[in-house]
Parts: sequence; structure tokens; C-alpha cells
Amino acid sequence: MIVGLDIGTTKVCAVIGERSEQGILEITGVGVCPSTGLRKGVVVNIEATLKAVATAIEAAEMMSGREVSDCWTGIGGSHIDGFNSRGVVAITGKKRETREIGPEDIARVIEAARAVVIPMDRQILEVIPQTYIVDDQKGIRDPLDMIGVRLESEVHIITCSVTSAQNLIKCVNRAGFKVNNLILQSLAAGRSILTPEEKDLGVVLIDLGGGTTDVLVYTDGAPYSTSTIPAGGTQVTNDISIIKNISFEAAEKIKLDACCWEPLLENDGEVIVPGVGGRGPLSIPRSQLLKIIRPRMEEIFKIVKEKLDKLNLSRPLGAGVALTGGGAQLSGVEELASSILKLPARVRKPIPAPGLSGLVEEYCNPAYATAVGLVLEGNDRESRADPERGAEGRQADKGQAALFGKLRKWLKDEFF
Repeated sequence: MIVGLDIGTTKVCAVIGERSEQGILEITGVGVCPSTGLRKGVVVNIEATLKAVATAIEAAEMMSGREVSDCWTGIGGSHIDGFNSRGVVAITGKKRETREIGPEDIARVIEAARAVVIPMDRQILEVIPQTYIVDDQKGIRDPLDMIGVRLESEVHIITCSVTSAQNLIKCVNRAGFKVNNLILQSLAAGRSILTPEEKDLGVVLIDLGGGTTDVLVYTDGAPYSTSTIPAGGTQVTNDISIIKNISFEAAEKIKLDACCWEPLLENDGEVIVPGVGGRGPLSIPRSQLLKIIRPRMEEIFKIVKEKLDKLNLSRPLGAGVALTGGGAQLSGVEELASSILKLPARVRKPIPAPGLSGLVEEYCNPAYATAVGLVLEGNDRESRADPERGAEGRQADKGQAALFGKLRKWLKDEFF
């Protein structure tokens, strides 16, 4: 059983996937709970966050009929930062006479690339190999068993705030679950919506979340740039709420019926907002909503454009722009992104693929891309760590699940 936990600014989403003996991953449970304990992707209220985590996982457990003990947790927010690094080593090992590259040489060169100085309040989250160079021969994806004297690696290093990561882990642990590892949310989203061909051609993934917008650029099959913009769908809702003097909840509902691209506004209809506190219903023309929403969305895409312009890319982004996240459901967002970024853009959602089944149509939308990607990424990492899990390993997992189940029951009885 693989569990992905996406803790976002507006919602917490838990997805349970079960791997069959044939290696097919089936999504059997999805649970969602509104989140109020985060601001711009960072935990600001531990109690509210752990309650949302517990509620979301319980809902997923009810759907799947399984008990969760551990999960792969997504991390994001404005504290995330990525940069590229390079490492160089001489070829050594048992086959030194023939200068054949072994796994230990690859491990050493990656370790040399990650030996960079970072501030004390930051930690390395991911080190992702981009390409290898063997004796000035560039563009090598896997140098294993090649012959050479010198091995170089180019890697993408993603760092995060130590305290933000610890607070996130603390919330999940206090809810009664174990964190297997933290995975970058945009990396997980890319796993569920992008194909290897798109990553090779070059693509920019824009995850339009509630509190933040994550930007991840792929070139030649590997991440090249990671950045986060501290603005998202919540800012759009706030704009509507403040300008039209309505509640945040009402603004969120009418935002889903709004549009951010004029040509798609066929007729200037009206959106009805129910009255509160004795006030009658309020009607707002869609054209007015467009004038409120478009400037904020333009601002987000213009910041993305500035970040892309600063990158020294060796080739154009052939696969264009992939939009995902809850904010990607806004009508006209593809056209607006394409006009500002000068690249073809489309909204992407997680779809059943080879080796993945059971994804209910209701959850095949961009808002669940990260949570489904966490399950896929967690499955990949478990398979790489232990390709053949024996009966002893499965028995140990059952014992651990029972222990965490008892601990969670005690926590519920004591604190909820």
C-alpha cells in the first residue's frame, strides 16, 4: 500500500494506492479536507493542520477499507529553492585497470556535486542527476560500465527550510502517521501529468495552487529550474471578496463560474451571490469578474515569464507549458498563459496510464495531480529501494501498521 499526502494551503488530500502482484498500482481511496493551518505553503498552525491531515486520511481509509500507517508527504512553499551544481571524480574501483565506471563511481560523483555550502537554516531535499560527462563526452544519461578516466555529473539540487520541513513532519507524526520521506510537490505533479517525451523536449510545469504557484522547468529529461511564486488562487478569491464586499466562501464559489479571457466571454451574463445577514441576493456581471480576475492571473504569469527569461536554456521549450493545480480549472487560463509566455499551453490532469488504474473520473482533475503523483513517486522509490519484497518484509510492515494503528487510536482518544 502506497499513500500520498498533499498538504496544501487550501486543502489536504490523501490518496491510497495498492500495488498488485502484477505490479499494477490501483487507486483505491481518496480523502480531502479543507486546510486552514498553512499560509503560502508553510505551516502556521500545527493543531489545525494535524486535524486536517487526520480527517483527510480517515476519509481515504473509509473509501479503501485499509488502515494507513505511513505516507509520502509533499512539501512546497516560498522557502523552496533550486540550483544546478557539478561534480568531478577520477575513475577508481575494482576494475581500475580497465577504467570501467561502476555504481560506486556514480555515487561518488553525485556526492561530489552535492558538496555545496548552504546556510545552516536550510537542508537538501532532492539531488537529481541531469547528465553525465565521461572524458569530455557530453550528454550521457547512464555512464554505468562505460570506460573512462574522468567522470563528471551535472545535478539539480533542491533545498528547503529546515524548520518548515520539521513542522510539516511534526504535524503528520502527531496525527498518528509516519512520514516515509518528503517529496517536492511540483516534482510529484510532474510525475503524474508529464510524459518522458515532454521532459526530453523541454517543458515548463506551472502548478497553480491556493497560496503559491510552483514553477518547474524540464530540459533533456531532467529538472533544470525550480522556483515558487508566493501568489495563487487564494489571492484571486481575496480580490473578488474585497472589491465586491462579499464573503470569502461566496467569492470562491463564483470564481469557478468566472473567466479570465475576454474572447471566451460569450455573453455578459450575471452571477448571483446569495444574501447574508438580511441582505438580498447580489448579481455581479461576468465582465466585472473578468476585470478583477485577469490582472492577478496576468501578474502571476508575468512573474513566470521573467523567471524563464533569466534561464540560460540550450534549446527552446518544445513541449510548451503544462498547467495544473486547482487554479488551472479557471476558464481561459490556457489562452492567457499562452499569450503572455509566448508558448503553447494546456491544462493537464492525472489520467490512468499503463501500470495505474482505479482513478475515479471525479478525481481526474488538475487539483489532484500532486497527490496522485506522490503515490506514483512513492511507488517508484520503494521499488528502487527494494525490488523484491519478501514475506519477512511484508510481515514487518503488518507489525508496524498495527503499532501505528494503536498509537493513532490513543492520540484520538486523548486529544480529539
